[in-house]
Amino acid sequence: MIAPLGTLAPRGCDSHNKVVPWGDLCTGSGNNDLVAMHTHAVSGSMTMPEGALHPIPLSRLRGRENRPEPVAVGTIIWLASELMFFAALFAAYFTIRNVTNSQAAATGTVPLWQSQGDLINIPFAIANTSVLVASSFTCQMGVFAAERAQVRRSGSLFNLRRWGLREWYTLTYLMGAFFIGGQVFEYAELFHENLTISSNVFGSVFFLATGFHGLHVTGGLVAFLLLMGRTFLARTFTHEQAVSAVVVSYYWHFVDVVWIALFGVIYILR
Repeated sequence: MIAPLGTLAPRGCDSHNKVVPWGDLCTGSGNNDLVAMHTHAVSGSMTMPEGALHPIPLSRLRGRENRPEPVAVGTIIWLASELMFFAALFAAYFTIRNVTNSQAAATGTVPLWQSQGDLINIPFAIANTSVLVASSFTCQMGVFAAERAQVRRSGSLFNLRRWGLREWYTLTYLMGAFFIGGQVFEYAELFHENLTISSNVFGSVFFLATGFHGLHVTGGLVAFLLLMGRTFLARTFTHEQAVSAVVVSYYWHFVDVVWIALFGVIYILR
C-alpha cells in the first residue's frame, strides 16, 4: 500500500527504497514490474488496474461521491471572469457604434458601420461559423466517450458509434483549426481592402473583438493537444482524466457561444 517514506516496507526491508517490485515488498515475489511508490499518504481503498505500474486509490478511478470536482468548479469560475471580459468588448462595440452613427446622422454622411461593414464577406463567415458550431457537437460526443471510459475507437474508423475520446476530440481539433485558418484568410482579405485595426474605429473594435476570440480558440486547441497527449502517456484512464476532458469541453462550448453572439452582433446586426 502507499504510505509515507520510512513506512513503505515491512520490518527487515530497506525502508529507503522508493522503487520496489509489486508483490512481496521484501522478496519481490509476484509481478516483476518495478513499481514507483509514492512518498505521501493516500487515504481510501487501493486497486491495481490492468496496465498500471503501481496501485492507485479507487477515488482516482471513480471519483468521490457527493463531492464537487475542484477542477470543474475552478474552470466555471474562471469562465465567468472571461464572460465579463467579453461583456466589456460588447459594451465598447455598442457604445462606439452608436456614437459614430449619431455623428454621421448629424453631418449627413454615410455611417462608418455601413461603409466598412460592406467589406466583410458574410457568406464565408457563415460557413466558417457553421464549422465552429458543429465542433461543439463533436466535442460533446468526446465527453460521452470519456464518461464511459472509452479512450479509443473499438471498431472501424468509419463507424462513428465506435469512436472514443481521441477520435472525437481529434475531429473537434481539426474543425477548430479550420475556423482559425478561415479567420486568418478573412483578415488577409480585409487587409487587402485597407481595413486594419488602426484604419478607423470600426476596424479597431472588429479586430479586437474577433481577434481576442481567435486567441481563445487557439488556447482551446492547445488544451485538446495536451489532453490527447495525456491519454497516450497514461497507462490507465482515470476519473481525473475524464474530468479534464469535461472541463476542456466547458471551455470549448464557451468560446462557441461567445462567437455566436459576436457573429450575430458584428456580422448580422452591424
